[in-house]
Amino acid sequence: MAIHQLWDNYPTIQQELIATQSIMERSVKIRNKEMTEALQLFFKSGGKLLRPAYFLLFSQFGQVPSEKSKYQLAASLEILHTATLIHDDIIDESPVRRNLPSIQAVYGKDIAVYAGDFLFTVYFQLIASSTDDMKALETNAAYMKKILVGELDQMHLRYNPNITIKQYLQHIRGKTAQLFQLSCYQGAHFSNASKSVQLLAQRIGYHIGMAFQILDDVLDFSSTTEELQKPVLEDIRNGYYTLPLIYAMTQKPQEFKVLLQPDQDVTTEQLQDILRLIQQTDGVGYATKLAERYTNKALKDIQRLPDIEAKFILQTITEQLLTRKN
Repeated sequence: MAIHQLWDNYPTIQQELIATQSIMERSVKIRNKEMTEALQLFFKSGGKLLRPAYFLLFSQFGQVPSEKSKYQLAASLEILHTATLIHDDIIDESPVRRNLPSIQAVYGKDIAVYAGDFLFTVYFQLIASSTDDMKALETNAAYMKKILVGELDQMHLRYNPNITIKQYLQHIRGKTAQLFQLSCYQGAHFSNASKSVQLLAQRIGYHIGMAFQILDDVLDFSSTTEELQKPVLEDIRNGYYTLPLIYAMTQKPQEFKVLLQPDQDVTTEQLQDILRLIQQTDGVGYATKLAERYTNKALKDIQRLPDIEAKFILQTITEQLLTRKN
C-alpha cells in the first residue's frame, strides 16, 4: 500500500500510516459499491496523511492505552479532512483533486454529497468505538463545529473585494488550523501525556495549521497544475480571495476597484492584471513571510517538548512543510 514519499525516512510512522489507511478503507465498505470504490480510490490518491501523522507523533509523548484505538482515532481525523475536501470540490465544481478526477467530476454531485455526508458518520463512529472519554467526544464535536463554521465564513466572504486580512486569518483558523490543532492535541491527550505537553500540542497544531493554509494559498500563485495536483489560480476564479491577493488589494485599492466587483467572476484579462499587481506589491512574499512566522512559533514550542524521537521528527517535518511544492 503506497504512502506518500514524505514518510520514506520514517519507517515507524510509515507503517503506522499504512495501518491507519487500512482502517480508513475498511470503514467505508458499504453495500453501495459505487461509493465504496470512489472513497477507496480517494484514500489511495496520494495524500500526505499529515493530520493522522501529527496525531501519531504526539501520541508518543505518553502511554497509548490501545493500539487499535490509536489507529481508529488517527483514521477518523483523515476521514473528517476527506469529507471537507469532497464538499469543497462540490462547491467549487473542481474537476481535479490530487492529480485525479474529483469524486463529483466522476460520479456526479449526488454521489459526492452523500459520500461527504457518509464520511462524517464514519468519523464519529470511529471516535465512539475508540474511547468512552466523554471529554474526548465533546472536544471532537466542538472542533468539528469550528471547522464547519470556518467553511461557512469562507463561503460568506466569497466574491467579496472588501475582505480584510483579519477576516482571512479568521476563516483559515476554522477551515484548516482547527483540524491540525485537534490532531496534535488529541494525540497527546489520548496517550495521557502531561498537561504541559497537551497545551504545547494545541499551540503547535494551531500554528502549523495556519502556516500550512497560508502556504497552500501561496502555491496557488507559484506552482504549476502538475505540482499542485489541482488547477492553479482556482481560488480567484471561484471568488476566494487569499492572502497574496488581499495584501495586494491593501496596497493598490483603486486598481482593484476596477478589477474585482462583488459577486462577479473575473475575465482572463482581469486575471492577468490581478497577477501583475500581486507581483508588483510582492503579495506572495508578504504571505510567505507570515507563514514563516507561524512556522517559527510552532518550531519554538516543539523545542520545549521532551527529547524523544518524535520531537525531532516533528521538527523536521514542520520545516519541510514550508518548502513544499504541493
